[in-house]
Amino acid sequence: MFFKPSDTVPTVRVSRQDVEDPLSPSSRFGFHLDDADWPSVEHYYQGMKFIDPAIREAIRTAPDPEAARALGKQHKRALRGDWKKVRITVMTRGVYIKARSHEAVAQVLRATGDQRIVETSQYDYFWGIGRDGRGDNEYGKVLMAVREKLSQPDA
Repeated sequence: MFFKPSDTVPTVRVSRQDVEDPLSPSSRFGFHLDDADWPSVEHYYQGMKFIDPAIREAIRTAPDPEAARALGKQHKRALRGDWKKVRITVMTRGVYIKARSHEAVAQVLRATGDQRIVETSQYDYFWGIGRDGRGDNEYGKVLMAVREKLSQPDA
């Protein structure tokens, strides 16, 4: 997706590092998933990168999302083999369960209506739009997919 500020579709901007934004994976809205309590989506996402239960537990119990992210980067050699195939699914599950577990998060997401949601990282061209707006915006797509799912009667 190429994002141009002049596009006519209203846009909601989200930063993955903004701990105050309920839509950010770094915000502290905990949830239970895969037999564990996760303090944030960032903790869950980083933990699911690994099969080794000791690494997962260290990430799950990290004091904050930034520390969880740092631990996820520290153990790159232990990354699960299918990670690139499953990472979007993992992020989607985390965001969906977070929204289902916290009505306030679901309300903020639903309140975005039909607006495009973009993750504003200048350096992440996969999850965000990147410095030039040409990034894949996968995190924005995850949020929009979860928003759509939450609007369905069986959500």
